Amino acid sequence: MAFSFQDMVEEARLSARALIDYGEHFFNPTVRLGVTGLSRAGKTVFITALIHGLTRGGRFPVFEAYSSGRIARAHLAPQPDDAVPRFSYESHLRALIEERRWPSSTVDISELRLVIDYQRQNGADRTLTLDIVDYPGEWLLDLPLLQKSYQQWSSESLALSRETPRAHLAADWHAHLATLKPEAREDEQATLTAAKLFTKYLRACRDERFAMSLLPPGRFLMPGSLADTPALTFAPLDVPAAGQAPEGSLWAMMVRRFEAYKDIVVRPFFRDHFARLDRQIVLADALAAFNAGPEALHDLEAALAGILDCFNIGRSTFLSSLFRPRIDRILFAATKADHLHHSSHDRLEAVLRRAVTRAVARAEDTGAAIDVVALAAVRATREAQVAHGRDKLPSILGTPAAGESANGEFFDGNTEVATFPGDLPDDPEPLFNGTDAFRGLATEAAEKSDFRFLRFRPPKLDHEGTDEPALPHIRLDRALQFLIGDKLA
Repeated sequence: MAFSFQDMVEEARLSARALIDYGEHFFNPTVRLGVTGLSRAGKTVFITALIHGLTRGGRFPVFEAYSSGRIARAHLAPQPDDAVPRFSYESHLRALIEERRWPSSTVDISELRLVIDYQRQNGADRTLTLDIVDYPGEWLLDLPLLQKSYQQWSSESLALSRETPRAHLAADWHAHLATLKPEAREDEQATLTAAKLFTKYLRACRDERFAMSLLPPGRFLMPGSLADTPALTFAPLDVPAAGQAPEGSLWAMMVRRFEAYKDIVVRPFFRDHFARLDRQIVLADALAAFNAGPEALHDLEAALAGILDCFNIGRSTFLSSLFRPRIDRILFAATKADHLHHSSHDRLEAVLRRAVTRAVARAEDTGAAIDVVALAAVRATREAQVAHGRDKLPSILGTPAAGESANGEFFDGNTEVATFPGDLPDDPEPLFNGTDAFRGLATEAAEKSDFRFLRFRPPKLDHEGTDEPALPHIRLDRALQFLIGDKLA
């Protein structure tokens, strides 16, 4: 779309905000770290474990500033933004350690400020302020809407909804859509029904049997205080991508509300939060895609490409800091590595690296650093060798969540079991070769699926005196080293 006057105003606002931030950070070095990921990827757990490890004392051998003893202290400071909710670190930590349950998923933006007192490698004492910004990945996938017309978005959304397995999930919405005439007079009830059925379709796509990732508009799945407002009451229509809506028509009504969604939801998020980030970690639950099937894996690949396209990436310079900050480091993390034996961790990392290959290739010349890691911010399992006939299978020990099942057995949430989740292939490429690459829950019963990764409860931890126990992890220190290690050199 053409560069509009509104776009020029937004650019001016971004530059003004960047100048203010630069002035504030000149005397108080600050890194704004964005933490995002799609549904159930583990954003809340990652932030909680990061803060707990730095403030309480974790085991971080790869995080050089910490392992060498140059970090003297890390402590929480008052919430920096009066208009943004504080990340509820204390309640999330209590859920993990005392209640042994995973914290609630991210449904809104939140922040937390961590102040790190450290010694530089040359011996000088310094302080780094780390502002952690937690936001749903679904919001990130809304940013491309700013460059699309309603007609373009409708055409793309309908084409996607007619693919397998989405077409079956969209049947009710498609049936209602067939009764609508875009050029007819605007109709509030028809619009309400269309929006309701469209949202129902998006929610069905997110079910763990299908695990679809590409599901904009993001606020339809987590509306918050905007529920039932006109800005969230629209849906795609079967209209030409280059068409024009007649005045007073149902089509024009949808266009107006689509533009309102961008003005009320998307632009403020971009301007006030997203455009101010310095570093970014994107968490992805690739194991959920393996459970669901090849379509889910392809959808995750498309979502990750869309996410990377949203970032203003490149090596940060003096001028960019003044007028348009850039994200100069992005880490893609495959979470729940503890659900696999360590012999498959490199394979999980290779799968995610393959999923973002095309997206990363477009960013190679920007000067930004991009990496991939398989991690578990909180490790819920242990490893073991289980006899199977004459063979010994590399297995994991943990407590499956209540209601989980495998091979016809249902778990009560209290019993520890040993499971063999299966091996990922040495070469990830076959997993991406078509819809028959492997069998998943979208098309097969659980016992016929090629992969079955259970959900485990957080581990039972031993308290060390009056101190809170350290949270076990896999490669959380490697993530920290990549994201902020250079700022503590």
